[in-house]
Amino acid sequence: MKIASVRSHLLSFPFPQPIRLPFYGGERTILKRDAMFIRVEADNGLVGYAPGPGSEQAHRAIEQTIGPFLQDRTLADPDALRIQFFEGPGADTELAKTYCCVEIALYDLAGKAHGVPVSELLGGRVRDGIRLYGSAGMYMPPEAYAAEAAAVAELGFRAYKMRPALGPEQDLEAVRLMRKAVGPDFDLMVDAHTWWRMGDRSYSPVTVEQLARSIAEYNIAWLEEPMPPDDHAGYLRLKEKDIVPLASGEHEPSEERYLDLILTEAVDYVQMDVCCQGGYSLGRRLFAEIARHGLGFAFHSWGTALEVIAAAHLGICWPDYVCEWLEYPCYSSPSRAGMYPFPLAAEILKEPLELNHGDLLVPRTPGLGVTVDESVVDRYPWIPGPWSYFRTDSPAETRAVMSDHSVKWEPSGAGPV
Repeated sequence: MKIASVRSHLLSFPFPQPIRLPFYGGERTILKRDAMFIRVEADNGLVGYAPGPGSEQAHRAIEQTIGPFLQDRTLADPDALRIQFFEGPGADTELAKTYCCVEIALYDLAGKAHGVPVSELLGGRVRDGIRLYGSAGMYMPPEAYAAEAAAVAELGFRAYKMRPALGPEQDLEAVRLMRKAVGPDFDLMVDAHTWWRMGDRSYSPVTVEQLARSIAEYNIAWLEEPMPPDDHAGYLRLKEKDIVPLASGEHEPSEERYLDLILTEAVDYVQMDVCCQGGYSLGRRLFAEIARHGLGFAFHSWGTALEVIAAAHLGICWPDYVCEWLEYPCYSSPSRAGMYPFPLAAEILKEPLELNHGDLLVPRTPGLGVTVDESVVDRYPWIPGPWSYFRTDSPAETRAVMSDHSVKWEPSGAGPV
């Protein structure tokens, strides 16, 4: 079986009006949500799919370098092709990460050719499902977080993650009201990535520690990114105080930085996005180290259903005490609780994913076990530019956020929104 073509498709869902979310010291503006799917076709007519970052840089890399490299090559072992790529153009770290997105489509294609699920090509599944946490709330009043947590529980999830940003007192009040709303047996995660993005009002290490101690009284599953993610020493100092479980990883730029996070045991839960941080190959290497050090792993997945299922095939190859969680973004609709609407996230697949009491059941059909609806290319045309901006009052500046979660800010910055 030879590779006949490799294509990437950028997609955007624009909001009718910008969503403006005030936070403690500034405002976040969300203009749209972006996505990508990658399509690899073989000379026998089979097609493999993969999610990718909604990034023009990644799109160019696929169209100009990765696609031409793969075209006309025989696909027998995806690992062998990756090694060949890494010995050539993949010596560039960013190019290598983008290749690993495309590689998911190679696994999907190989699975279809051999009649087995992708999980069997990744070492073999040890379970059929993976536990999800419903991920939503961003910069809301405490009462709104509590109502959303209860609504996510009603949807069948057993965990909820939110993003506080209204100052220490209100952030603590949000956690208190959430726990009251969902009871003692429901898991709560606090994603505090805004705490270090508030400019001069960013929380100090002392404030972070004090707030962590207060939040710990409500038995949360973890506190995520309460400090800049590259401050591994700061995370280790906080972890050694054994206040609350810590999570980080979605902004790690390289395998070396991941290994530093793991080998120093600076967090309790390591997080990674297979869509933009190294795909299956990096995940498999990291899982071995995570297991060796007795840490946990939780997938970051903040895009489409295709991203969710791609991650799940890797996760079920490890026991749940190693790979415990998979993020499931909850987008709103007229009849469904969640954050803002992002219909593209579900419509990229022709059939919905199968959820059962808060678990995702992973298909045993060949490849990823899902069917991509290619009509989304025409229905959700690409809109250039960042999808989200952070504006701080002091210092007065605006920074852009891209769809590559290993990049904290758009490198060139951004003008006023």
